[in-house]
Amino acid sequence: MTGRGPADQHLRDLARLRRVRDRIDREYAQPLDVEALARGAHMSAGHLSRAFRRAYGESPYSYLMTRRIERAMALLRRGDLNVTEVCFAVGCSSLGTFSTRFAELVGMPPSTYRRLAVDGTAGIPWDCPDFG
Repeated sequence: MTGRGPADQHLRDLARLRRVRDRIDREYAQPLDVEALARGAHMSAGHLSRAFRRAYGESPYSYLMTRRIERAMALLRRGDLNVTEVCFAVGCSSLGTFSTRFAELVGMPPSTYRRLAVDGTAGIPWDCPDFG
């Protein structure tokens, strides 16, 4: 035995994980869950979650929510959609979960972010001395 077996398997797993990540990037607004992503990668949900976390430093669900929140930030800056419309446009089905995750990642609720973006002050740190 040459020892290539585990190394080859590791490379195949990394290629599958990259396809999962690419799918999340493309289909973030679709109803995705770890089980569906795992089926598409021909892995168990548990194995996908562990391997994805090892490869990318976060779970597939966390990665998906981060992509959704990034897109939500762009939509909120436009100012033509309200928070609920943005929530559903990025693929979230729960306004509460969306708002909580948004606040965790961005540091403020989506309604505040939207208001500041429309006012032209989004991106100014909350602890900035000149922030009123």
